[in-house]
Amino acid sequence: MADTSDTRTPAQIEADIKARRAALAETLDEIGVRVHPKTIVGDAKAKVVSNIDHTLGRAYVEVNRAVSGVTAKFTDEAGAPRLERIVPVALVAVGLVGLLALGTRRRKG
Repeated sequence: MADTSDTRTPAQIEADIKARRAALAETLDEIGVRVHPKTIVGDAKAKVVSNIDHTLGRAYVEVNRAVSGVTAKFTDEAGAPRLERIVPVALVAVGLVGLLALGTRRRKG
C-alpha cells in the first residue's frame, strides 16, 4: 500500500518538483559534457601528456644518476680529473675508432 501521510502543501510539492527538475537538468548537462567527443579527446590527450611527462622525468633522473656515477669514477672528491682512469679509457676509445676506420677502408678498397 502507498503511504498517504504526506503533509506537504501543493506549493511545497511543486517547489520540490522544480528543485528536482533543476538538479536533473544539471546532472544531464554534466553527463552531456563528459560524453562529448571533444571532452573525451581532451581527457585522453591530457592523460598521454601526463604519462609522457612522468616517463621523461623518470628518464631524466636515471640519466642524471648514471652521469653522476660515471663522473664520480673519473674525478676525485674535489672535482679534479683522475688521469690514471681517463687516459686508459681514452686510449681504448682511440684504438676502437682506429680499428673501425681500418675495417671501413678495407671493405671499400
